[in-house]
Amino acid sequence: WANWSVKPVAGRLLRIEAEAIANLAPHLDGESFSRAVDRILECSGRVVVSGMGKSGHIARKVAATLASTGTAAFFVHPSEASHGDLGMITANDVVVMLSNSGETAELIDILPAIKRIGAALIALCGAADSTLAGMADETLYTGVDKEACPLNLAPTASTAAQLAMGDALAMAVLDARGFGIEDFARSHPGGSLGQRRLVRVRDVMRSGAALPAVAMEALLPTAIAEITGKKIGMTAVLDDTGRVAGIFTDGDLRRALSQVTDIRNAPVSAFMTNAPSIISGDALTAEAIHLMEVRKINQLLVVAADGKLIGALNMHDLFRAKAL
Repeated sequence: WANWSVKPVAGRLLRIEAEAIANLAPHLDGESFSRAVDRILECSGRVVVSGMGKSGHIARKVAATLASTGTAAFFVHPSEASHGDLGMITANDVVVMLSNSGETAELIDILPAIKRIGAALIALCGAADSTLAGMADETLYTGVDKEACPLNLAPTASTAAQLAMGDALAMAVLDARGFGIEDFARSHPGGSLGQRRLVRVRDVMRSGAALPAVAMEALLPTAIAEITGKKIGMTAVLDDTGRVAGIFTDGDLRRALSQVTDIRNAPVSAFMTNAPSIISGDALTAEAIHLMEVRKINQLLVVAADGKLIGALNMHDLFRAKAL
């Protein structure tokens, strides 16, 4: 025990599982895979995924991946299916079954009922000559030479292969649907991607009394007071109609201090940045982040269609909103 190391065991397991997944590609039946994708795309019902034991855990993940990428899908436990949950399956559905041996009793028991219902059947199976493969409309081979378990017993490489094939099927369907980032974000509103993609600039911008702004004729002390008071590192400079004429930032202030000896009578318009970066309140926060990154800036002015100032935001606002 004193000389035993876990690293060789872990390294061996990772190599075996990686090889198992890599070996799926040469055995992939492209025509059967394409037909499986088509069956899911043409499905007017839902995709029902099922498996027993460790394959059942993988089946749950496959169902979750399909559901989060535009395909209505759910998991049904095969034992529960034989005790009433078969009522959840209709002729309009596609059933996906996972079994390494293809002889899992709980799955085989409900196959006749699924056939009577009329649902299409896709098998992710490690034995091409098995009962499950023989009754499936399409079979995606997930066989492995050996398990990564030192005893060659615990499902390890076989479940890795099932997971990879399930992901391949889900991603092929995603691609065929043209499912995009915005679609993904709508199904993940609680995640950081959903926040970045779905939250609008108007939802996180500063407005009203928190909005820093001075007139074109304002002097530097007024602009400095506005920057200090609003704590956003800049102030908008507006013309007499309320439209954005420029922006005066901490950087502009440093440059001004290096050029004038008496700031009390220096106009902010002489040192502001003309044509500043602006964004619409209806824009997504993802657009604001992209604009800041590309232009290497930390603040943005938010304007209405007529060019009038309605808000402002900086990176800290996006952090607080969990949009970044």
